[in-house]
Amino acid sequence: MPFFRRCTSYTFLSAFLFCGTAMAQQAVLTRGNATVVLEGYAPNILRVTMSLDKTYALKSPGVGITAEPDEAGWTQSSEGSGDGFRSNRMVVQVAPEGHGKASGTSADIARYFNGSAPHVGLRIETPDGKPILRMNDWEMAVPNHKDGSAAVLNDRREGDDPYFEVGATFAAPEDEHYYGLGQNQQGFLDLRSHSLECAHDYTAAGGPSVCVPFVVTNKGYAILWDNPSKTRVDFAFNEQTRWTSQVGQRVSFFVIVGDTYDQLYEGYRSLTGSVPMLPKSAYGYIQCKQRYASQKELLDVAHGYRDRHLPADVMVVDWFYFTKMGQMDMDPKQWPDPTAMNAELHKLGFHSMISVWPRFVPEDRYYDLLLKKGWFEHLADGTPTNGLPYDRAGSDIDTTNPEAARWYWDTIRENFVSKGFDSFWSDETEPDLPPNGSYLHVGPGTEYFNVYPYFHTKALYDGFRRDLPQTRALILSRDAYLGAQHNGAIFWSSDIAPTWDTLRRQVPTGLNFVASGMPYWSTDIGGWQYLPYSHTPAHLPLIDSSDARENVNHYDDYPELYVRWFQYATFQPTMRAHGSRNFNEVWSYGKQAEPILEKYLKLRYELMPYIYSLGYFSHQTGAPFMRGLFMDFGSDPNTASIGDEFMFGPALLVAPVTQQGATSRSVYLPAGSDWYNFWTNERVHGGQRVEVAAAIDTIPVFVRAGSILPLGVPIESTEQKQAIASVRVYPGADGDFTIYSDDGKTYAYEEGKSEITRLHWSEDKGKLEQTGAAVDIGVVTVVKK
Repeated sequence: MPFFRRCTSYTFLSAFLFCGTAMAQQAVLTRGNATVVLEGYAPNILRVTMSLDKTYALKSPGVGITAEPDEAGWTQSSEGSGDGFRSNRMVVQVAPEGHGKASGTSADIARYFNGSAPHVGLRIETPDGKPILRMNDWEMAVPNHKDGSAAVLNDRREGDDPYFEVGATFAAPEDEHYYGLGQNQQGFLDLRSHSLECAHDYTAAGGPSVCVPFVVTNKGYAILWDNPSKTRVDFAFNEQTRWTSQVGQRVSFFVIVGDTYDQLYEGYRSLTGSVPMLPKSAYGYIQCKQRYASQKELLDVAHGYRDRHLPADVMVVDWFYFTKMGQMDMDPKQWPDPTAMNAELHKLGFHSMISVWPRFVPEDRYYDLLLKKGWFEHLADGTPTNGLPYDRAGSDIDTTNPEAARWYWDTIRENFVSKGFDSFWSDETEPDLPPNGSYLHVGPGTEYFNVYPYFHTKALYDGFRRDLPQTRALILSRDAYLGAQHNGAIFWSSDIAPTWDTLRRQVPTGLNFVASGMPYWSTDIGGWQYLPYSHTPAHLPLIDSSDARENVNHYDDYPELYVRWFQYATFQPTMRAHGSRNFNEVWSYGKQAEPILEKYLKLRYELMPYIYSLGYFSHQTGAPFMRGLFMDFGSDPNTASIGDEFMFGPALLVAPVTQQGATSRSVYLPAGSDWYNFWTNERVHGGQRVEVAAAIDTIPVFVRAGSILPLGVPIESTEQKQAIASVRVYPGADGDFTIYSDDGKTYAYEEGKSEITRLHWSEDKGKLEQTGAAVDIGVVTVVKK
C-alpha cells in the first residue's frame, strides 16, 4: 500500500543513552506484528531487515552478497526511548513500540485506508551525533487492485514463497546527492529528482539499462538494496527517497558509512567480493566489429595492425560464426582451422575473444539434453521460454542452476578453450528473454528478475579458476548485478546508437555505472547500431568523409564522431572498438581520421604503466578509477552534478568533446588544486571554468598539481615487456603514486608475486622519492610551472 496511508512524522532524540549494553552481532526486535533485525557486518556496515514473518526477517542476505556477519565492536541496548545498536562508527536507534500510532482523524482514515505494516522508524548517526540516515517507514503490502499490483500474483506458482511489494522511505535532505544504481542512459549524473527503475531493460529509453542496486551519497553513506526483483527508486521527491521492489518477503538493505567514497567501496567490496586483476591485455586495445565473418578476415585485420606497427591486444570473434544458435561450433566453410588461427594470433601478440550465447534452438545438438535436464528458463508447465513469433533464437539456459552452469562452462571449454580462445564474450546476459513470468532454478523470474548476469558470469569465472588456474579470466558481459565485479567481468553500455546524442549521454552513464561498484565499463566506440545512409551535420564536419564513403555512406560527420568517441574511449577503463560498419579499424575512416586515431591508440599504450596500476588500485579497494568529479572534490559543491567530465585515476581530468563541429569546450577545474593542460603544460588555478581549445586532434585533458604520471616506452602489445620511459611530475602539491607490475597473465599476484613501487613527490624538497621494488623509472621530468 502507498506510504502516505500511514503517519510517518516523528522526532528522534539527538542522543541515546546506552545502559546495560551487551555485545551483539544481531539485534532482533519486535514492532507490532513485524520483526526488525539489525546485524553488524563491520563497524561501519549495518544490515537491516524487516518482515511480517520472522522466518524471512532472520534469513541470510540474497544473491551476490558473500560476507558473513561480524559481531566485533557492536553492542545492543534497550531504553524507554527505543532500542539501540552501536559500534565505534555508527549509532542506530529504532523508535519504541507504538511510536507513530494513528489518532484522531488519522485513526478514522485508517478504518478504510490503512497501511500494510506497523510503523518502524530508524535513525543512524555517528557516535558524535552527526546524522547519517533516517528511515521514515517501510512497507510489505499484499499485491492488490488499488495499487495496480495484483497482476504480479499471476507469476507465482503454488508452493513459491508469498509475494509482497516491499519498500522503504528515507529522509532526503535538500543538499543530498545520489550516484550509482547501475546503468541508466538518460543523460544525467546526479540521480536526485529522478525516478528510475532498477531493472535490466534492453529497450529502455536512450539505451539498455542495467540494475545494480547500490547507491553512494555525499552524506557519508551508501545503500545496498538487497532485493533482486524490479525495483523503482524515487530520489528526493517530497523530501524523501523511496525504494519499492515488485516482489519480496522482507525489506533488506545494507548501510555502509565512510569518511570518503573509497571507504564506501571498500565496504561494498567486503560484502560482495573483490575486483580481480584482469589479464594485462584487457587494459590494451580490443578490436572488434559486427562481425568478422571469416578466419581470413580476422587474421587480415590482425596483420594489418602489426604491419602498421600499431598497438592492439585482443581480436574478437562476434556472433554467427556458428552453424546454428547453440551448436557451439564454428562453420568450417569460414573458419577452417580455428586452432591454427589462434596460434597465429598468439604469435602476433594477440589474445582472442569469442562471443558465446546462452541461447539454444531446438535444432542444435544440445537442446534435447538441456530440455531433458530441465535446464532452460521455463514457463510454469516446464515449457522452455522462447521469443516466438518474432525472436527465433531459441531458449536461454538457466545458469542459476549449478549443474547447468557447470555444463555450460564444460561445453565452452571443450569447444572453444580447446581451440585456443583466451576469453569470452557473454552476450545477452539480461537474459535476452526477460524472466518475469518465467521460472529459474533459483526461483520465480519475477522475484529474481535481475540476477541472471551474476550467475552467468560466475559460471565462466568459476570454470576459469577451476580448470585454467594459470589463466586470468576475462569475460565481457552485457549486464551486471551485485557481486558481478568479482567474476573477472568487464561491462559495456550495450547496443547503442551511432549518434552525437548517444555519445553525450555515455559520459554520465559510465560514471554512474562504475559508481555502482563495477570499475570496468566501456562503450562500443562509435555506437553499435547500423549507420543511416545519410546524415546532415549541424555544422561543417571537421573531417572530410569523402574517402570513407564505402564505410560511412553519406553520414558526412561520422568520421568526426568516431574520432571524438575514440578520444573519449582512450580514457575508459577498457577500450574496445565495435559496431555495425563494413570496416572498423583505425584506418577505416579516411586519411584525415587515421593519424588522429593512431595518435590516441599509441597514447593508450604510453599510459599503460599508469592504467595497469589503476587496475591494482581497484583490486585493492573496490573503488573505480574512472571517477565523477564528486568523488575527489566533494568539498567543491560545483562538482555535484558535473557529468561531462571525469577523473581518470588521481592525475588526469578528462573532458570529452561531444558536440559536432566543436573546436573548443568549457571545462570546470575543481577548487582546491592547480591544474596543468596535458598538451601545453599551461598551469591554471582551480575553482573556475575555462574555455579550452579542442581542435579535432585534441581532447581536453588536465593534470592535477601534485600528480606523478609514469609513461611507458612504445609497444605493440602487452605481450611485450614495457619499460618505463619517463615519469612526469606536476608540482604544486605533495603527491604519491604506486606503480604496480606483475606477470599480467596468472593469479600469482594473489600470492604476493608482484612488484610494487611507491613514488612520493615532496613539494618542499622538490624531490621525487622511490621506495619498494627497485624499478627503473626512466627520465624524471618536473613540468615547469
